[in-house]
Amino acid sequence: MSFPPTLKQLRYLSALHKTNHFGKAAEACHVTQSTLSAGLQELENLLGAQLVERTKRSVMFTALGEETVRRAQQILNDVDDLTDMASSAKDPLKGIIRLGIIPTIAPFLLPRIMPEISKSLPDLELHLREDKSGDLCDLLRVGELDLVLYALPFACGDAAEMPLFQDPFLAAFPKGEAPGTTIETSDLDNTRLMLLEEGHCLREHALDACRLVGNRAKSEMAGTSLYTMVQMVAAGHGATLLPGMAVDAGLVDGIDVDIASFSDIMPTRIIGLIWRRTNPREATFKALGEVIKEAVHKTTHIKPLHHTKD
Repeated sequence: MSFPPTLKQLRYLSALHKTNHFGKAAEACHVTQSTLSAGLQELENLLGAQLVERTKRSVMFTALGEETVRRAQQILNDVDDLTDMASSAKDPLKGIIRLGIIPTIAPFLLPRIMPEISKSLPDLELHLREDKSGDLCDLLRVGELDLVLYALPFACGDAAEMPLFQDPFLAAFPKGEAPGTTIETSDLDNTRLMLLEEGHCLREHALDACRLVGNRAKSEMAGTSLYTMVQMVAAGHGATLLPGMAVDAGLVDGIDVDIASFSDIMPTRIIGLIWRRTNPREATFKALGEVIKEAVHKTTHIKPLHHTKD
C-alpha cells in the first residue's frame, strides 16, 4: 500500500521552488536544511520519480517536478482556504488580510483609505505589500496574498473582481507648454509623450484610455516611477499622463509643470479589488471594498462604481 504525500512535504517542495535554494527554503519552513532535504527525498521516493536535480551550486526542477509544484500549490491553497473559511465563519470582519497594491496607487490612496478602514473595520489587520501588477498576480495565485488592489482590467487567471471607482488621467506638460487647462487627446505630441517603462500596467491603461494604442511614445525616455516622470517633464523632456489621484495627492505640488484635463473624452482607469475565486472570504473582501469606496468618495468626490456580480 502506497501512502500519499504529506502537506509538509508539499510545503517543502513549494518553498524550494520559490527560493531555489535549500537553505532559504528550510528557513522559510522553519526547519533545518537536513530535515527539508530528507522530506523532499521521501516525497520523491513516494512518487517514484526525481523532482529536483541537485548540484553544489544550483537547484533545477525536472519537468515532472514543475508540474508537481503546480499541483501541490493548488492543494496548499485549498487547505489554506479551508482554514480561512472556518475562521471567517466565526467572524467575517476579523483577522488578517494580506493585501497587495501597485506603486501607482499605494502612496496616493493608502493615506486616504487606511484611517477609514481602521475606523470601520477595527478587527481587520491589513498586511500590505507593494509591487508591480504581474508580481502581485503571481503572489495571489500561489496563496501568498489574499487580495490585490489593482488598476483594472488586468488578466490574473480565474480571479474575481470588484470595481471600486474610476481614476481620471490628466496630462502634464513642462511649465508654459500646455495648450490650455483643458485639451483634446489630439493635442498630445506622441513623439514627446513619456510613459512608465514596460511592466507597469499604468502604461497600457494610459494608452488604452487615450486611444493611443499603436502610436509611439517617447520610448527612449521611460520612467521607473511617477515621481521620476514628473521630474523629467519639469526638465523639459516631454509630456506625460498622470493618474488623477496622484495629482490630488500633491505629486506635482511645487514642481514646474502644467496640468490639463481632457475635454473630448474622459480617459480613466478603473481601480478595483481582485481575489482568487476559491477564497471563501468574499464577504470580507466586499465589505473592505465598500469601505474603500466610501473613503475615496469622502475625500475626492469621485463617484464610486456599483459592484456587479462576477
